[in-house]
This record gives sequence, C-alpha cells and structure tokens, in this order.
Amino acid sequence: MFFIDVVTILKKARQEITSCEAEVISRRVDATPAVFESIHLHFKVTGNDLSEKQVERAIGLSADKYCSASIMLKKAGVKVSHDFEIV
Repeated sequence: MFFIDVVTILKKARQEITSCEAEVISRRVDATPAVFESIHLHFKVTGNDLSEKQVERAIGLSADKYCSASIMLKKAGVKVSHDFEIV
C-alpha cells in the first residue's frame, strides 16, 4: 500500500525510478494485546536523476492521502513516521 503508492506517484511524476526499498521499524506496547505504538518507514529510492523534492512529495502524499492503512493506524493513535534517502 504505502510502498506501492510511492512508486506509482514517482512514475506518474516521470521520475526514472529503478528500485525502491522500505525498511520498517516498529514498536509495540508492553501489554496484551501488543498493539503497535509506533512505526517508522525508511525508504531507499534508486533511479536516474531523481528529484529529492518529488521523492519527498510522493512519500508525503502516500502517507497523508492515499495509504488507507497508514491513515487508519494514525487515527488509532499509532505514531507513523517516515524518511528517505536517494541512492
């Protein structure tokens, strides 16, 4: 979802993306059920002549507008964050 949105948005922005990886680090509460407390996604985007502004925009749009899972988790009180690097 989040990952697919980012790739789709970058392709629509005519960014020449060759690879996109997402590393996920999460923390759960120390109780039963062990629900998520926070989730951090680190994107590694590879391509030719990628615009940092376009990558940042794609990730932001996905997180705030298109990824229903991310939006649902935020509304449930989960801290969802992200960052990226262009390789």
